Amino acid sequence: MLELRRITAGHDRRDPVLRDVSLTLAPGESVGLPGPSGCGKSTLVRVAALLHEPYAGQVLLDGEQVRGWRHRAPRAQRTAIGVVFQQPRLSADPRLRLADLVAEPLRANGLPADARVRELAGQVGLGPDLLGRRPHEVSDGQLQRACLARALTLRPRVLICDEMTAMLDASTTAALVAAVESYRSATGAGLLAVGHDRVLLERWCDRIAPWPPG
Repeated sequence: MLELRRITAGHDRRDPVLRDVSLTLAPGESVGLPGPSGCGKSTLVRVAALLHEPYAGQVLLDGEQVRGWRHRAPRAQRTAIGVVFQQPRLSADPRLRLADLVAEPLRANGLPADARVRELAGQVGLGPDLLGRRPHEVSDGQLQRACLARALTLRPRVLICDEMTAMLDASTTAALVAAVESYRSATGAGLLAVGHDRVLLERWCDRIAPWPPG
């Protein structure tokens, strides 16, 4: 379970973009979070993914309070959450082959990578020929498939998709949603899907949270 309790956060303590926001994601649940641009959804995502420390409030994972952020978060908590952002080209090191991009979390944790990378590539629809290419040599959709695979490498219990399909065509969107649901079906992972497309979120998720959640 992921719980955000009375979160206040932003980049200016005097004028935070989130004030007293709460959200709960039960084990295995999928929650859609729609909202307009600039309302603070991405800040909430970064807090939930342990990438941004709030000014006030608590984040709890399986009932245990999070006390560190980014690399200071305990490894067990840090690796329990996978996140896919809207713009894959801002999320990917342009120097890396896609195979190395997917393998990043495994190698950072001293784990073998090759077999897991091949497994995930098949799950997200990345052919072997694409794994040897760098970001500038593939489309946005192909790169986002690699970013999704990277988010799944450590088998997270919670997956957060922040506008994951906003820049993609309908067929790629359907393929990525199907890959997420296949992973969730196999693992029981929870999903927080953030986006502008309320119709997609309503079809995809168990419930829709209001904005601001609380």
